[in-house]
Amino acid sequence: MAKAKLTKRVVDDLKPADRPFVVYDTELTGFGVRVAPSGSKTFLIEYRPGAGGRGVRSVRLSLGPYGVLTPEEARRLAREKLATARSGKDPAAERRAAREALTLSHVAELWLTEAVAPKLARSTAALYRIYVDTHIAPVLGSRKAAEITFADVDRLHRKIGQGGKAVTANRVVAALSSIFSFAVRRQFVPKGFDLPTRGILKFGEEARERFLSSDELQRLGAVLREAETIGLPWSADPSKPFSKHRAIDDRARAVYSPHVTGAVRLLLFTGCRLREILHLRWSDIDFELGMLLLPTSKTGRRAVVLNAPALSILHSLPRASAFVIAGTDPTKPRADLAKPWAAFTRVAGLAGVRLHDLRHSFASVGAGGGMGLPIVGKLLGHTQSSTTARYAHLDSDPLRIASQRIATRIAAALDGHAPAEYFSLHKRYTA
Repeated sequence: MAKAKLTKRVVDDLKPADRPFVVYDTELTGFGVRVAPSGSKTFLIEYRPGAGGRGVRSVRLSLGPYGVLTPEEARRLAREKLATARSGKDPAAERRAAREALTLSHVAELWLTEAVAPKLARSTAALYRIYVDTHIAPVLGSRKAAEITFADVDRLHRKIGQGGKAVTANRVVAALSSIFSFAVRRQFVPKGFDLPTRGILKFGEEARERFLSSDELQRLGAVLREAETIGLPWSADPSKPFSKHRAIDDRARAVYSPHVTGAVRLLLFTGCRLREILHLRWSDIDFELGMLLLPTSKTGRRAVVLNAPALSILHSLPRASAFVIAGTDPTKPRADLAKPWAAFTRVAGLAGVRLHDLRHSFASVGAGGGMGLPIVGKLLGHTQSSTTARYAHLDSDPLRIASQRIATRIAAALDGHAPAEYFSLHKRYTA
């Protein structure tokens, strides 16, 4: 075993041989330099992990190449690593663990696959996928999950929020919190790992609550009747002034299918979420009980009480596919109602009204009519039903009574016969 005091002159004078060899330092036991046949020289330490002893196999740990490290720097680093080894730790094992540690992107993918997809609604899973792919992975994805700090998360949160997306910034932090909690449960991070999302001060969120008044419902009802009969006046996209379609006759009108207008009415009469209506299958409807039995929703499996106007719409719709709201492909649900809804709101003068505001309007009529938020919350699915059997006595169920009253008033407004006092819209409701 070759030994020498490892100084710059000594290391410089070491000549390569046919096989690699190690020269150990005479002053610091376990410190040495390895000389390869190519002539490269690498500083290392050699130690026995744990309590040591002859029964424990020795381990070598490279410190770095000569040239990057001077002998003095290598000796100082070796002394620190050897002291760590004598305390019972294993520097080589710690390095291996660090190399094998999962990146945040890897942990996030496992979270989406194992914790989100099997347990949450598809729409929620899709939203989490957007948060990961758009905001989390590009900034923090390549980093080891265990190395992410509060400062990293806070910086990402502020960047998103200051870009005008305060709500998205808060939701991204919530997603990160779930990802790190998953990492702790799966032991992807060390014991005692402090969640870097803890203590993040979220941006204030201004709740957007928009309810349609009786006058607005009357205008929307008139537009829906016009859209499915004589059609709505065609209008070119004003953002595309050179569109070839601007040459179309100003008298051209677009007639909309009963599935499109029916979807809007069902959103109003049931208070359902958009995807719950667009993904609704005929097999999900129990006409005898007067219920929608949704296998999946944002809050899981739930039952929706149907009122007379909603049942009338469902009975009138042509059965063009397995889905109630038929699209161009009979094997798939309709993707959205964005274009027709933009046309309806344009003609009805309802600028800025979203499809989700129809759900708000359903709730506001119920709350304004003195039905109580617990009843309205049940109608909207804010509390998950344990089973659908509990709705067997629906003829006398207060949910059916409340749903019937709400839909009757909305139907009257759509037909232009709603007394203004039915709509106490100053009573706010948070969906």
